[in-house]
Amino acid sequence: MPKSPLSWIISDQRRDHGLMDIAITGASGLIGTALTRHLTEAGHNPIPVTRDGSDGIGWNPADGSIDAAGFEGIDAVVHLAGAGIGDKRWNAERKAVIRDSRVDGTRLLASTLAELDRPPATLLSGSAIGYYGDRGREELTETSDPGTGFLTDVVLAWEAETAPAESAGVRVAHLRTGIVLSAEGGALAKLLPLFRFGIGGKLGSGDQWWSCISIDDEVAMIEWLLHNDITGPVNLVGPDPTTNAVFAKTLGGVLDRPTVIPVPAFGPKLLLGGELADNLLFTSARVHPKVATDAGYRFIHPTLEDALRGVLRR
Repeated sequence: MPKSPLSWIISDQRRDHGLMDIAITGASGLIGTALTRHLTEAGHNPIPVTRDGSDGIGWNPADGSIDAAGFEGIDAVVHLAGAGIGDKRWNAERKAVIRDSRVDGTRLLASTLAELDRPPATLLSGSAIGYYGDRGREELTETSDPGTGFLTDVVLAWEAETAPAESAGVRVAHLRTGIVLSAEGGALAKLLPLFRFGIGGKLGSGDQWWSCISIDDEVAMIEWLLHNDITGPVNLVGPDPTTNAVFAKTLGGVLDRPTVIPVPAFGPKLLLGGELADNLLFTSARVHPKVATDAGYRFIHPTLEDALRGVLRR
């Protein structure tokens, strides 16, 4: 819905104090929920973008509908919407859902912002370190070439769809997010029961590199990007990538549990399906947050152990 005159006045007053009206797609997801809470506590006004639009702005990428007037005059958009990568076993249909939910939604959003009279100054658009593919021990930064495979193809198409907004003068940054550590969901929440029972361990050889970030740093870095004039890809990962073997040992140490039982690769592949397990658990991506660290971002949790202790409150 369009803003009322009173809403414009309130927004201008908030802006004078460095506070923002920020539309968030995917606001009910793991990152979106934490981000909404974080921005609210910081004094900003997060506005959810949902299918029914009852408490914010309405949209439905599936049928191409969107409340364009709801975006008029807001300060920024954080675009996090997309079907969960690991929520279901992969088949052709599921992979299409994963791709289309990102590509179609971004296309609809970016083209809408480009047509506004008063577009937001900033679009922070979701992305993933899946861009880099399976790269072994190679050190990867935002300037590294893309890899190969399904997730790389998804990210390339996903990021490309922000072009209309960028051409219209909106500052666009791509949030290439790694493995987000949270006790509330994601990979860590799925691993915790095994490790708490003392039957967790490295996955396969354990040589694959995992690039993680605490949920606290994930949302803090997103807010930091709202206030910094950074464009293009930004790796949202911690500064301390580790192998999966080191991850398992560190998590066991934080929980005070043994990690002597390795998990054979065939187990997760049987449970999840080979392609999904390979992409989620066995792909090696040694990614560094060069753009953020060079621009002065200071991590809340600079090491893996810090991150695990922080999110697990230990």
